[in-house]
Amino acid sequence: MPFIIDGHNLLWCIQNAEEDKSVTDVALCRILDSYFGLVSRRRVSAEIIFDGPGPLNKTEFKITRNIDVTFSGRASDCDTIIESRILASTAPKRLTIVSTDRRLRDAAEARKANSIKSEDFWDEVKKCLSKKRHGKEPPGKRQGLTQSETELWLKTFGLEK
Repeated sequence: MPFIIDGHNLLWCIQNAEEDKSVTDVALCRILDSYFGLVSRRRVSAEIIFDGPGPLNKTEFKITRNIDVTFSGRASDCDTIIESRILASTAPKRLTIVSTDRRLRDAAEARKANSIKSEDFWDEVKKCLSKKRHGKEPPGKRQGLTQSETELWLKTFGLEK
């Protein structure tokens, strides 16, 4: 299920809802990269699109592995690009559009694509990333091998005393 995210819309939502201006576009991309890394087992692809040409040096945005980062440039805007992605999709019912912008939500609805408001998506991201993922450790990890197990391995590898 591909996600297309209205970058500045989500960033604005985060900064206003949490009154935290420290989340920047680069920080947001890193957070989303972590999020989509966790949910990637479900074959999720994601693209975040920002308005404008972006910074001259975009190397900080190229470190993401789980999301594609796009800037609209000077000749277009994010909403127009997202609308064109919705229209061009061969499977719009599988798309999820993340934006609170009514224009994009209407475009998604017209093609039967899913849409989620930025604040709801952000709540899901925070919830997913805050879960502690602890698998059960094998007892041997903390306790080490027993004497008989050690002797068996030494014998197996021909390292007997």
